[in-house]
Amino acid sequence: MDSLGLFILLMLLCFQWTAAHAADEIPWTYKGLVGQTEWSDYFPECGGTSQSPVDVVTTQTKYDPGLMPLTPLGYDQHGNRPFSLYNNGHTAVIELPEWMGIGGLPWLFTAVQLHLHWGSGGPSQGGSEHTINGLSADAELHVVHYNSELYPNMSTAMMKRDGLAVLGILIVTGEETNLAFNNILNYLSRIRHADQKAFIPAFDVQSLLPKDLGRYYRYNGSLTTPPCYQSVIWSLFHERVQISKAQLLRLETLLYSSKSDEPDRMLLQDNYRTTQPLNHRVVFSSFSAESGKELSSGEVTAIVIGVMCGCVGLAVIVRFIVKTIRFFTLLHLETVAVNRLKEPEKAKEIKLDVALNSASVGEKKEEASPSPQTEP
Repeated sequence: MDSLGLFILLMLLCFQWTAAHAADEIPWTYKGLVGQTEWSDYFPECGGTSQSPVDVVTTQTKYDPGLMPLTPLGYDQHGNRPFSLYNNGHTAVIELPEWMGIGGLPWLFTAVQLHLHWGSGGPSQGGSEHTINGLSADAELHVVHYNSELYPNMSTAMMKRDGLAVLGILIVTGEETNLAFNNILNYLSRIRHADQKAFIPAFDVQSLLPKDLGRYYRYNGSLTTPPCYQSVIWSLFHERVQISKAQLLRLETLLYSSKSDEPDRMLLQDNYRTTQPLNHRVVFSSFSAESGKELSSGEVTAIVIGVMCGCVGLAVIVRFIVKTIRFFTLLHLETVAVNRLKEPEKAKEIKLDVALNSASVGEKKEEASPSPQTEP
């Protein structure tokens, strides 16, 4: 290799290293200085045409029967080693062991970390990054993997088009506590400020996922934070995961984006990026529109009322049929009984007729016999 070629190679390596560490060097925020509206000025790929998150319009998705159910690998085999929980100033991150991965994709992807995004206004006020038909969930969980079949590590893979695979799980609130999420929420108080880290007991990561791993939306997108590399195969699950309102409140109010030695404390809230244009991309679904159709409360009520009316109508018809059968049965039995009562009278009449007929025949015979004549 000549000196010019070596110089070009070194420049490329320097550029890659600079790009990979730019997000660490340049402080960015969601709504403050270097907020998301300015990301593309400092991180050029944030202004790309394949950015995430997106709004999934279900009527515009394309069914792909080749999308197989996703298979967590080793998610429930956490071992005895504790997990590392970290506040990076933008979210709470759990580093995952290298034996965890995900199957059902074109290549083997190894787990790297999981993190959360949330809002600030409580239930039904938004907080998820992806939206479905324009509607936000209350929070969103991301499980990040890199393509370990093609690339040696996360740093290399994140700059390749097929380098990363992220699972997106939409989180909504309800009345019941989700015990699986307490494995994270119970320890947030240990990392309240940016750059704080704590070790927490390992747990079954699969318990954080929805039960149905076969129905999801798939598209090619990007990291949702700087440097916004367009290297992510996204799988956004159709089924939501539920946590309680109290759990969401803890997530929204316990952490700070500021460091412990900074005089002004800033709550870590609204750490979600707004949805980006889909542009030329197509969002695929692993399930057909009919199988994934969600019914509104009005539709459910109409179906319930329809079923009840149908049941009542069926009961009326059955009752009418039973009464009709019973009526004709009784009529038949009554007819048979009357006929049986009439049988002796008919027999007497027949005998009387026979006797009368016999008597009539005898009389006619007597009349027909000639009288005796006398001789002179």
